[in-house]
Amino acid sequence: MSEPRKAPPGPTSPPPGLDGLLLGAILLLTALGTVMVYSASAVTAEARLHDQFYFLERQLVAGAVGLGLLVAMVRLGYQRLEPLAYPILIGTLLAMVLVLVPGIGRTGGGARRWLDLGVVSFQPAEAAKVALILYLARSLARKREKVRLFSVGFLPHLLVGGLLMALSLAQRDLGTAVVLAILLFTLLFAAGARVGYLLAAALVALPIGWRLVAGTPYRWQRILAYLDPWRHREGIGFQIVESLIGIGNGGWFGQGLGQGKGKLFYLPAAHTDFIAAVIAEEAGLLGMALLLVLYAVVVWRGFRATYGAADAFGCYAALGVTTLVGAQALVNLSVVLGLLPTKGLTLPFVSYGGSSLMTLLAASGILLSVSAGRGGFLRRAAPAARVASPSGFARGTRAGVAP
Repeated sequence: MSEPRKAPPGPTSPPPGLDGLLLGAILLLTALGTVMVYSASAVTAEARLHDQFYFLERQLVAGAVGLGLLVAMVRLGYQRLEPLAYPILIGTLLAMVLVLVPGIGRTGGGARRWLDLGVVSFQPAEAAKVALILYLARSLARKREKVRLFSVGFLPHLLVGGLLMALSLAQRDLGTAVVLAILLFTLLFAAGARVGYLLAAALVALPIGWRLVAGTPYRWQRILAYLDPWRHREGIGFQIVESLIGIGNGGWFGQGLGQGKGKLFYLPAAHTDFIAAVIAEEAGLLGMALLLVLYAVVVWRGFRATYGAADAFGCYAALGVTTLVGAQALVNLSVVLGLLPTKGLTLPFVSYGGSSLMTLLAASGILLSVSAGRGGFLRRAAPAARVASPSGFARGTRAGVAP
């Protein structure tokens, strides 16, 4: 006989126990990001805006709002978000469409990605990542027995994910489209979708992706810069070269907080996409090692929450948030190290960016809520599900068979 299911805690009842390691890693990453945003942006902000605290103040406000959302998600409980998954998705889709409307969406750096809300500007593409996670978690949890069917378990999710990706590409945001694709394929695979369908979709996407890159001049220049940055040092490879120089200057222990040279108008986007290069230069290999350890803790505890989730929705939601943080951190750090072409993705919790910080902290609240309400969903053997084990490998389960 299967174990009786425990009733989920109410929205106002205290959680059984937060994951202290997970919460601590998230808070430390956020604190580190706040310090490094100021260090990386103070000189630029003073020279261009006559206010060295300009970016710091906005990051602090976003962090405060994000922490409030984190607490709200924990207190609310992830179970109460399940019926809201579809409304959140629809609202996010509408916001992403509004961004593209002239006079409503705000343009910056040649891309139209922001909604001006008066006090703050918000980037709906950041919220799209969390909206897709909640939608997939809700839908896959309800279709567990039918997820291997093309018309029920694969095509609808592919269409919704594809629509979000298309809207991101319309905003000239290839990085977000890549992250959305990673989330989509990871959750479909974990839920038990046929590998053949996933491979076929990937094969169809490859020429489309190539066309998007080769057919867009600025993206093709990024590929050329990636292939040989030193040859294009004075032009399109300037950013990657300066990033590598800063990392090399850091040595073992760094130049000291605030003493980096790359941020002095050498390294573009020093406080956003390339903030890891500033960390490497000022804190050295030791600082980068600490950064990697903190992300490793988040991913480890996130997979642990996935494995110990009380139900299918929590399982897929935890896996989605963990994949989001891990994949985005991996892509950003690979770009900074010259291992991937530039994508325009922020370093989670660390880079300057209010929309990114707020949505990631809210998503972290969902993950903490899942980890607090342990119920051993996988130990009850969800049918036809493949999910990531705490060790990071995929593990198959069948009805009536414990993993």
